[in-house]
Amino acid sequence: MSGPVFRFAPSPTGRLHRGHAFSALTSWRACRAVAGAFRLRIEDIDRIRCRPEFEAGVIEDLTWLGLDWDGPVLRQTERGAAYEAALDRLVEEGLAYRCFRTRREVAEAMTRAPHGGEAIFFGQRLPAQEERTRRAAGEAFAWRLDVREAAKRAGPLDFLETGAGPAGETGRQTALPGSAGDIVLARRDIGVAYHLAVVVDDAFQGVTTVVRGCDLFGATHVQRLIQALLGLPAPTYHHHRLLVGTDGKRYAKRDRAETLQALREQGVTPAQLIAELELD
Repeated sequence: MSGPVFRFAPSPTGRLHRGHAFSALTSWRACRAVAGAFRLRIEDIDRIRCRPEFEAGVIEDLTWLGLDWDGPVLRQTERGAAYEAALDRLVEEGLAYRCFRTRREVAEAMTRAPHGGEAIFFGQRLPAQEERTRRAAGEAFAWRLDVREAAKRAGPLDFLETGAGPAGETGRQTALPGSAGDIVLARRDIGVAYHLAVVVDDAFQGVTTVVRGCDLFGATHVQRLIQALLGLPAPTYHHHRLLVGTDGKRYAKRDRAETLQALREQGVTPAQLIAELELD
């Protein structure tokens, strides 16, 4: 199907809450308003926290909300070969390196990010002989993106923002890939990491507009870089506001935000929830 393509891509690490409902409905409504295709992707690369019952819950909750999607559900656990091919390309082009530092060592080596952002990590390649020795000893390592070399090769990049990021950014934005440091591309315990997987999957699904919360605005910078390195198209981005509870905190699984399942069991209807979310 040609034309606009939107998506909703939850991780099945728990039941959906109001924040998920707001994001899914925002994307779905924008998609249907322009007669676009709506894709559902299950981002289940976290082998420890993702569970089949949570995926079933995603389907149940979206159906309850009245959402539908076009084509089959895409699961990241079925996409390993595509991620490996993308990683291999970055390695072959000298844009990824093996990092043997532990999480503690990475934390100790972090520096303040450009433009006053959070602390980030820039690593360095080991001498060939040391790397061979450590690999022979079976030491764990992560593949990291050499972001400074990658940015140099990619040149100036930008992306189109039609929503409003954390500071109200709208319009053509200059990409600042170095703001994330040398991100992890893959690790033995988790396989492929988020940034690489999401870029590869958005291109595979033909996504033309990414609708998501403004907490992910910063991730767009390095994702735009990866798109350029892999020769993939850049979608338009629309980052929406985050919902917060009565305590002023945004809804999050880790804070045990009230789930859509719980609301449903209390007798809340989809129409009532939509009115509460101020989507009408």
